[in-house]
Amino acid sequence: MKEGRLGDPERLSEFVRRLRPDITDADARVLFEIKPDDEESWGEGREQARRYLAALNGAVDPDKKLVGGTGFEGSLFLEFENGGALWQLSWRTPEPGVTLYRWSYRSKKPRASWKERAAQKEEALPREEIEQRGEVAEQAIRAAYERGERPKGFQGQVYLPGDCR
Repeated sequence: MKEGRLGDPERLSEFVRRLRPDITDADARVLFEIKPDDEESWGEGREQARRYLAALNGAVDPDKKLVGGTGFEGSLFLEFENGGALWQLSWRTPEPGVTLYRWSYRSKKPRASWKERAAQKEEALPREEIEQRGEVAEQAIRAAYERGERPKGFQGQVYLPGDCR
């Protein structure tokens, strides 16, 4: 509230001050809740976004109301083991304020480029593999976006959309 110059944070109750929406852009005046792409999580995200907006908008200046963000969609690919595994992270915003994400992967295909593999039919990524490599995937994505160092042990590439940097 204070940093985004949306209003007086003193108007927020102690409880509301502890709320932490996943993404709040004070300049654009939008809010997003990010959830896995399934029906239960979608409903949870919808309810959380609604509660956050109601609580925050009760304290912001009248001309600075927040709304649920829209148009946040895309995907990126991660190639592990120099071609041994190709993961895709995709996200979409099916309704204002709720962004859903999902992981999928493409089967191994010897000597195929990542573009050829990306065109393959996507398959659900086994939970065990997400748990095993999820932290490394997150570190690799952050490093690619921030032009930082790759995580130790990551042998592969991160293919980002052309407009992400």
